Amino acid sequence: MDRLEFYRETIENVLKKHADIPYSYGKIDEYLIVDRDRNHFLLLDVGWQQKRRVHGCLTHVQIIDGKIWIQRDGIEDGITEELVAAGVPPSDIVLGFQPPEVRPYTGYAIA
Repeated sequence: MDRLEFYRETIENVLKKHADIPYSYGKIDEYLIVDRDRNHFLLLDVGWQQKRRVHGCLTHVQIIDGKIWIQRDGIEDGITEELVAAGVPPSDIVLGFQPPEVRPYTGYAIA
């Protein structure tokens, strides 16, 4: 399996685990949206928490130039450690939600 396909499958598997965890409050569903052709992976929350509408992107991950870019990570403990545990080297993970000047200090790729 080539690296791109490994990254696609790894991201999808990690996010699927989170999508399968039911919310303990409200009527909120999580949807895993995968666009393998464009290498976008999103975890969306949709539903109601009491009288408040919930609709938004919990997590957005992209593969850009062979690196995994985490554009948004709203998962409680983050997904970076899960990706590393699954075999992705930290040097191939970019924390896109961090300012470029902070990235060299994160322990992950800078771009």
